[in-house]
Parts: sequence; C-alpha cells; structure tokens
Amino acid sequence: MKRREFMAGTAMLGSAWLLPRPVRAAGPEAAAAATLQPPAAAGAPGAWLLDEGWRFCAGDFPAPRLTGQDETYDNAKAGKAWGAASPDFDDSTWRPLRLPHDFAVEQPFDPQGNIAQGFKPRGIAWYRRSLRLDEACRGKSIELHLDGVASHATVWVNGVLLARHANGYTSLYVDITALARFGQAPNTIAVRVDAEAMDGWWYEGAGLYRHAWLVIREPVHIVSDGLSAVPRLQADGRWQVPVEVQLANTGEQTRAVQVAVWLEDQDGRTLAQGRTQVDALAPLGQACARVDLQVADPARWSPQSPTLYTVRVRVGAQGQLDEAAQCRIGFRTLRFDAREGFFLNEVPTKIKGVCLHQDHAGVGVAVPDALLEFRMRRLKSMGCNAVRLHHAVARELLDVCDRLGLLVLGENRVFSTAPDNLAQLRWMVRRDRSRACVFMWSLLNEEPLQGTQAGYEMARRLAAEVRALDDSRPLTAAMNDGMLTARNVADAVDVLGFNYRQFNYDRVHAQRPDTPLLSSEDTSAFQTRGAWFTDLDAHVIDEDDTQAAPWGNTHRQAWKLIAERPYIAGSFVWTGFDYRGEPSPFEWPSVASFFGILDQCGFAKGAYWLRRALWIDEAPVLQLMPHWTWPGREGQPIKVIAYANAEEVALWLNGRALGRQRNDRFADCAWQVPYEPGVLEAIGYSGGREVARHRVQTAGAPVALRLVPDRARMRGDGQDAQPVTLEALDAQGRHVPTAHLPVQLSIRGGRVLGVGNGDPNRHAPDAASAVDLFNGLAQAIVQGEAGARGLRLEARSPGLRPARLDIELLRAPVPPSVPVVAGVQVVGGWRHTQPFPRPPDPALRRAANDNNSWSFFQPGNVETRAEGDGYVLYRTQFTPWAGIQQRGGWLRLGRCTGPAQVFLDGRPVARAAAGEPVRVPVPAGAGERTLVVILQVVAGAEYGLRDVVSIEY
Repeated sequence: MKRREFMAGTAMLGSAWLLPRPVRAAGPEAAAAATLQPPAAAGAPGAWLLDEGWRFCAGDFPAPRLTGQDETYDNAKAGKAWGAASPDFDDSTWRPLRLPHDFAVEQPFDPQGNIAQGFKPRGIAWYRRSLRLDEACRGKSIELHLDGVASHATVWVNGVLLARHANGYTSLYVDITALARFGQAPNTIAVRVDAEAMDGWWYEGAGLYRHAWLVIREPVHIVSDGLSAVPRLQADGRWQVPVEVQLANTGEQTRAVQVAVWLEDQDGRTLAQGRTQVDALAPLGQACARVDLQVADPARWSPQSPTLYTVRVRVGAQGQLDEAAQCRIGFRTLRFDAREGFFLNEVPTKIKGVCLHQDHAGVGVAVPDALLEFRMRRLKSMGCNAVRLHHAVARELLDVCDRLGLLVLGENRVFSTAPDNLAQLRWMVRRDRSRACVFMWSLLNEEPLQGTQAGYEMARRLAAEVRALDDSRPLTAAMNDGMLTARNVADAVDVLGFNYRQFNYDRVHAQRPDTPLLSSEDTSAFQTRGAWFTDLDAHVIDEDDTQAAPWGNTHRQAWKLIAERPYIAGSFVWTGFDYRGEPSPFEWPSVASFFGILDQCGFAKGAYWLRRALWIDEAPVLQLMPHWTWPGREGQPIKVIAYANAEEVALWLNGRALGRQRNDRFADCAWQVPYEPGVLEAIGYSGGREVARHRVQTAGAPVALRLVPDRARMRGDGQDAQPVTLEALDAQGRHVPTAHLPVQLSIRGGRVLGVGNGDPNRHAPDAASAVDLFNGLAQAIVQGEAGARGLRLEARSPGLRPARLDIELLRAPVPPSVPVVAGVQVVGGWRHTQPFPRPPDPALRRAANDNNSWSFFQPGNVETRAEGDGYVLYRTQFTPWAGIQQRGGWLRLGRCTGPAQVFLDGRPVARAAAGEPVRVPVPAGAGERTLVVILQVVAGAEYGLRDVVSIEY
C-alpha cells in the first residue's frame, strides 16, 4: 500500500525583533521636535511601531498634465514626485489618524454598490507621514514595513517612488536606507491606496489596515523574516533544530560575521546552543548561516498543550554581537493517512476547523491585536481546533494561534505563476514556516482550472516553490470540482481538499485510495442570531439548523458525513464568524453574511451550541434553545431543542416533566412545547447520572442596561482593546432577549473604536457612539488611553436605568514607537546678500533683475567662508499651507553659524546666539509671508543656516 505520510516538526516565528524603548517627547512642542534615535542597548535590532502620526485623505490626487520641456524632463528623474506624492504637498488640512485604519468601514452603505463587498464604497485614498531620524541613525539599515494594505499600494519616500504592491494580504517591506535624511530634515512617506482593486470576493476593507513599522538595524543584520527554525524528529527519537539565519551587509566594508544561537524552554533555561561564522560578507551582499541544535525530549505542542520554546540569535561583526532576533517554536509531528485521517504527535486527531474572514463589527478589517485573541478564544470555546483564511494573515493572529493552540491552514491567495505572485507565495512561506500552528499549505481555492492539465502544471510549479522553502508540511488544494479528471491539481499536492461536494467523498476515495482527503470547506448553513422563526420577506432565518445553501449542508449533516468516515481528516466550516458582504441567500438590504457560527460581534448563534455538542467530548455540554420570552404566543407550540453531548436529556416546564429522550448528537433532542411563561429546564444524563443542567426563563420588560466586559482589566499601553457587551435587563436582573433599544455611549480614559450588534441587515454606522440592541445584544469595542489608570464606559437608553462600567488599566510599557512629529512645510526659495560691514535694513529687497548680488541658498548647506567680518541678509517669500493659514504654526529655523536676528513680515521675532535653535510662532493668516534672517559672520569662517527651515503645524 502506498501512503502519503508527513512526519515533521515545525516551529513558530514570532516577532523577530527585540523592541528598544524609544526616546519619547513630552508635550506638543517636544513632540514636534522629536527625532528617532537608534537603540542604545546592544542587541536591539530596532523595530519601531509606526501607527501614530499619519494624515489621511479620501480621494485621488492625480499628477498634473505636463506640457513644458523642463517639467517633463524633471518628471523622469528620481525624487521628482507630483501631487500628494511630493514632499512639498500641502497635507495640513488632512485628517490625522492612527493605524490600523479601514476607510471602507467608515463609508455609508450604497445599495448600488458591490454586493460581495458589503455595499461599502472603496475607492482611492492617500496616507502621509513625516518623521525625523537622529544623526546617529546614519549608516544603519532602515526599512519601512506595511503589514497590510487593502488593496494595492504605491509608496514614495522623500519624493522617490520606491514600491508598488498588488496584494492586500502580504506585507510590503521597503528599503529606505539610501534616501533617509537625518537631523532636522524631515522624511516624508506617501502611500497611495487603490481599494478599487479587489483581491477576493468578500469584504476586504480599504487602507493601511494592519500595523506599520520602521525597522532600524546595524549595517550587518538579519534580514526581515530571515530567521527560521523548523524542528525535525530524527530516527533515534531526538530532535534537531536547524536554525537558519539570513544575513545582509548594507555597509561599505567586507565583514566577518559571528552568529550565536541558543534554545530556551518556557522558564528561560538554555537547552542547547551553538555558534558559527560567515568569513566574508561582502558590501550589499547576503549570506545564510546555519546552526543545528539537538534536543532530547521536548514537550510537544498541541491544541490541548501548546508548549512553546524560544530560539534566540545574536549576530555581529568585529567581535561585537550587537544585532539580535528571536522566534518561538513548537515541537510536534504531522501525519496524514489515506485511510485513517490526520495524526498530530501520532495521536488520531479530527480537524474541527472553521473558515474565517478578517472583519469584525465596529472596526472592519482594522482589527486590534487583542480583538484577534478574543475571536480565537471564542472559537476554542466551542471545541474548534483549526482555522483557515483565503490568504496570508496578520502575524499577530498567528501569535495568538501558536499561544492558544489552534492549527492554521496557510492558503495562497492568487493561483498564478506570474513572478509577482510567486514572490508573494514565497513571502508567506518564509514568514510563517517556523510556526507551530501552521500545519499545512494550500495552493489554491476553487479555481476554474483545477480539473485541467494546465491547472496541474500551475499547481506543480507552486508546489515546487513551497517545498524549496519548507518540505516539513503537506500541501493541499481546496477543490470544488475536477477531482476525478485524468489530470488535475490533486496530482500535484499531498492532501486533496474538498470544498463542498460531500456527496463525492466515497467515490473519490474509491478512485484515489492512496490520497488523504480533507474537507477544506463545508456546511454554508444560514442563521440569524436570536431568531427562532424564519421570515424570508424580512431577511430573517431561524437558528435551529434547518436552512443551508444549495451547494452546502446543515451543520448536522456536514459533520455527520465527516465523523462517520475515518479517512476524512476533518472539516473547515464556512464560517466561524459572520462577515460583511456575501449576504446569501438574500440581496439588499442585507449587507452581511448569514453563514457564521457566531455573528459579527462574536455572539453565539444556535450553531455555536450545536458545534459544542458535536465537537466537545471531554466536558458536559447542554444548551436549551430558544429563549423563553414569547409574549403573544401563549398556547402556541414552539420547537425546543437541547444541544447536548449527554446520553439522555429530560425536559421540564414550570416543574412539569415533558419527557426524557435518548440523545442522537447528529439529530439532537427536540420537543414541541405549547408556550407558557415561566421556567424551561433541561437535565442531561450519562451513565444514568446527571451530568449537566440548563434553564431558560421568561423575562419581563426591560428596565435597565448592563455592560459586560470581556476582561475586567486591560493594559494601559494605549494599544489594548476589548469588546464590551451591551444588554437590557428586566426588574429581576434577567437578560431580555427580545430588546431592540437605542443605546448612547460615553467614555473617559479611552475611546470607542466602533459598535455593532450582529444584525446582517443593519445600516447604521460602525464608527459611532450609538447603537441599537439587536435581539437583546450589542457590542462596543473600547481602547484605553496610554498612561490612564482607568477607563469608564457609560450607556444610556430612554426610560431605562443607565449602566456604568469601570475597567482598570494596568501600568504597562508603551510600545516603542516612532515619535510623532508635527506636520512640516519646508520653507525654500532662499537668497542671500554678500556681507555688509553693518547690519542691513531687514526691508532690503532684491531687484527683479538682480541675479548677481543675491545668491541662491539652500539651508543645511554651509560651505561659504566670509572674506571679512560683517552681516549677511537671508530672505525668502513663501505662502503657508492651508492648515497653517487657518490655525497658525511654528517656525523652526534651526541653528545658525553666528548670532542672528529673525524678522517675519518686517517684524523682529527672535534673536539667537550661534548654534542656538530658533523656534517662533507663525500667526494664522492668508497670503504670502516674508522671512528675513540677518546673520553675523566672521572673516575666514563658514557661515549660513545649518538646518532645514520649516513650519510645523
């Protein structure tokens, strides 16, 4: 018998940077002057969060039509960007914001919009950011990292086009070393985002929706994603950890590079270590260093026990190990068997997975890191052990999956062998190949060419690219047809993935008995959270698992087909959460999906409790559905279901026994119960004894609001966020599941990022402080202020007692971030006179035809030496940008070589000694301004303005 088996250990790559603490400015004036200093501590590779300080404008700024000779010539040269890409562009009226940011979620719904994208306009928008780099950063390697841009990005730095990126899910790394400016000279980043381009057929959001970073490293350093450690189980039962370190040298000298590697356990104890050296790393060259570590008997990583270890690396030249990186790894084996399914650490393991999209209520795809963890915890709580997305995911999501113990199916987004697409596939594998959670690679999803020779050839080439980087994991293809053709993509992979087509399991298995099979996508059942009666006209579907798409199955049917077939390795349900767009089986006014086991907020539908009953064996599960508040239905029969994993379930209404049933977990226990208010209670029995009990009670009219946090405490670092549940209570403090009430929110010590309620037909804004309860529930996403000690959220609704929630914010270090600098208008157009023996009149002007006695001058360039003692007048005229005209700003003259007097519009505004920075206010006002500096010079000495002159706003 030929079997395709995979026995491989793998690892987790977390952040490959040890983050230094930045020099932080205190107050607005200091913030305006802040420059980014290099890390002072040895071994810090210098990744700085670049989320704050951006300016945003929706809409495009096309380059002007060029007709003149000079401007056409300039247009072909590096650094001559036009429009919003130019460093000189006026962005002073743009909206300041903080990343992550999804500008599509802020847009109103458009009934003529794209149904798959949730009827949200997308369009084109621009982001700009200024920053300053300390002189000590000169000579170091400097990269800009944009972790996720929806959908296509073009990036300019200091007016130079540096990158185009056509993928909304893979990160963009931009080397800006050659163009970086230091000292007072500002660096300008401009990003044009084209969100009209679509990578998928679901809501993708728009904008810089993941984190941004500025990475400053030594000239000899580890390249981005250049550390990999994929443990391998050897024949003798020991583990080998081949640690590969990709090195680069951006310096001008050939260097001998030392590499030190060690492995630590969860308590920080060193288990293994080693060293190696690259004898000659050439300027602008790269090299790979490898150190093999041996480990005797590490604890295994699994969903039940996700044990992680840390690989640490230090590198350096000339005997100084001054660059460091780390990754966290896990030891586990994988094996797929064509007859017996999937084995993790040689333990038979049924994959109980869900498919996901990225968006969440209130925030779109700009999901805070802590909210990613909340979502994964919700999935784990129902017995889920695996997740699948259609694309590369945020590294922070993989961090959570590694830590919590969720398997991840890493999927390639674009089925293409074009060079750009191959590069994106390689990027995903390089970044994620050391992860414990990533257990499999998928090359494609439902491609029309999947059943053809051409599809096979394309898949064969993609497979070769993946295996060249990582041969420790099996490959799959998510196929919804073509499995039985003479040649198809299944012949190029190791595990055949079924998307739906569950009626073909046995036929395909009979024809391909040596091919492992997996349900890569199934179910597609419909439910509205909180609804127990279907009303198709109102776009409402009951949550008792009776409605499914024509191509899919109900939850019970889909899992039964898998559970009864050992050769099917497991399942990925479509979907774990509801998401925006794809409102099947409806169209407008529905704007979100009905497929989720949980709604967009993460509130449970009936499918959640059903999946718990199907998937959890180790603990009792019992949940009665529906709620028991049905005014106006007295005496009418209502279907009651007990989702349970117990052997038997008994039902009681107001103390009367309604019968005891044997429990079929694929069919559940169900009763028709005439409605009467009171208490409905179920008791679960296994082995003849009670193992679980659940009751639902009739609620009265709502009289009060309640706020329930996911966590009682949060980090006070300005980054931590969490969902808060909003609900209504009756006079006895019982949840009112039928409440549909408006709620107004206010907050202190933080901000409300967004709101939602799980209603797939909701058209209200997400970026708001007001929300309606939907079937009794709503949600607010809150984030604390950096340095605050507490967050207070208050909720009010007319006629109800308000609610107040206090959340403690724990002292926590603020993440190392690029200091926010004020917006900058560089003041150019300078001319200066020859030295005068005495101070000249500041009103002195250049004659229109005088190009001889007045010289051109660019501040920051000090090259001229004075022939004698005297005074030089510097003069320019400029028009402040719109925001400065409206609000005023601050003139930064920088340092002068000698004593100076400054005049603005003919008025003296400052005096400064030699080398003393000058900073003076520029009042609001329209029109052109005149700036004059009279500088005292000394015979034989260089003279001038040492720094760029700018106005900050």
